[in-house]
Amino acid sequence: MFDQLPKFVFFTGKGGVGKTSLACATAVDLADAGLRVLLVSTDPASNVGQVFATDIGNHITPIGQVSGLEALEIDPEAAAEDYRERIIGPIRGTLSEKALNSIKEQLSGACTTEIAAFDEFTALLTDPELIECYDHIVFDTAPTGHTIRLLKLPGAWSGFLETGGDASCLGPLAGLEKQRERYAAAVNSLSNADMTRMILVARPRSSSLAEAARTHRELADIGIRNQQLAINGLMPDEALDDALAVSMIHRERGAMDAMDADLASLVRHDFYLRPENLVGIDALRRMSQPINGLQAGAKHQAMADLPFLSRLIDGLEEAGKGLIMTMGKGGVGKTTIAAAVAVELAARGHEVLLTTTDPAAHLHETLAGDVANLSVSRIDPAVETQRYRDQIMASRGASLDAQGRALLEEDLRSPCTEEIAVFQAFSRTIREASRKFVVMDTAPTGHTLLLLDATGAYHRDIMRHAGETRARMVTPMMRLQDPAQTRVLIVTLPETIPVLEAARLQEDLQRAEIQPYAWVVNSSLVATATQHPLLAARAATEVPEIMRVQTELSARYAVVPMLADDPVGADRLRALIGSVQA
Repeated sequence: MFDQLPKFVFFTGKGGVGKTSLACATAVDLADAGLRVLLVSTDPASNVGQVFATDIGNHITPIGQVSGLEALEIDPEAAAEDYRERIIGPIRGTLSEKALNSIKEQLSGACTTEIAAFDEFTALLTDPELIECYDHIVFDTAPTGHTIRLLKLPGAWSGFLETGGDASCLGPLAGLEKQRERYAAAVNSLSNADMTRMILVARPRSSSLAEAARTHRELADIGIRNQQLAINGLMPDEALDDALAVSMIHRERGAMDAMDADLASLVRHDFYLRPENLVGIDALRRMSQPINGLQAGAKHQAMADLPFLSRLIDGLEEAGKGLIMTMGKGGVGKTTIAAAVAVELAARGHEVLLTTTDPAAHLHETLAGDVANLSVSRIDPAVETQRYRDQIMASRGASLDAQGRALLEEDLRSPCTEEIAVFQAFSRTIREASRKFVVMDTAPTGHTLLLLDATGAYHRDIMRHAGETRARMVTPMMRLQDPAQTRVLIVTLPETIPVLEAARLQEDLQRAEIQPYAWVVNSSLVATATQHPLLAARAATEVPEIMRVQTELSARYAVVPMLADDPVGADRLRALIGSVQA
């Protein structure tokens, strides 16, 4: 599939572009060639196990049907537990219970979870024994924003330790000092073109290619320049007089022609849309093969009586205000659905704030103009982190001398400061929903669950120290758990893996006592009238997934059809609300 791959191969890109499929197919291809391969997922919401129908988890696991292939899913929670034990284990029994509890408290935050997963990641880049075991280590990464942060962390932590920063939120600083050489080695491996190749995966869509161009520049800025481009899911040129196929081909070719010049200069690999879900070894092996039997795709009938998004919005509108959150796997269309809901509520005369916690989301591009009654904001990690640092320096730093202020500034340069800052911004936004509609487009599943973990940790800490005021406390988590204040829309695609991940997300939310309001099945071909053989074949695979949503997963759901044009601008967004595409 790819030629002359180095030791480390990263697949990265916007959510839903097919990183996992390409990473898994590449790993199988290399192993079939007789090479020893480790496939690693750094996505907190990994799907590698589902693709191979194998329980993998946070330990190296052989893939039984492929000789020479092993896989690992970095589990942030398991990694955090191991990290805590590495720090606490050696000192257990030597400190008082009070001192030990204080360290445990320091290690209970979301930033500890992130640094623990990051430690596992850097070990894969630097452990000589592990590296010697494999010819290739293939990384299936989290969606772009999360991955860029992960790839920046080796340099960020190296710099932080060089300045003698106080990593109190991660436990004793000695726990990080030991990693200094490893972080420096990780930086060298990532920037070494003979050791590392970054494959930017994109769909042939303007938004996806723009995201790939931004990623290309950001990676180059941190020294990762050995990059190639993979365009995934291209429509074959045979439109066969099908209106939807004609529109899709025209849209894709136009997006490719308008691609950023720097991105277009990269070595490029094209992969065409497949008539099947890429689940299982056989399907992965077919991914690099030509599409056979294009003319054999069965015609289909559009499913009757599919519930439209308008029905859900009627129900959401009844409260007159509140928080509406779109959640789901990257690339399922959370931003589009959030924007469509916000635009429709604004058109009905309500005051609406549309916001996002996704570092890779671009709401203004989706709206493509101002909308009456609608304001737009973004929880930008860089902006929020600077605001938090300024706030702490103005409050805690006001009474300190020059040396004390310098030490505080060093502490605030810790990369985990961002986690605290983003959580505070998230909490402020939630409070606004007490007087108007706030529609929040969240980051992809794994990143969102980490944010909810931080919210839950804050809630438990507040309740523990509330004393007599406990009965009057209203924490952000309590607002999220109250169905009168918060409605969660789980967004998915009518495909096997996205539905499985959405079901897993729903279970995670329910364990946190957050009951989703409804599901939205987006970009459905079965909700269109296409008779193109390839598209019809894909439509047939959607039926069991939609039926599963309807019968097993949600009492409320809506199906949004695949549109011929990108849903950009208020008019096209409102078109998603109502009718089946002809």
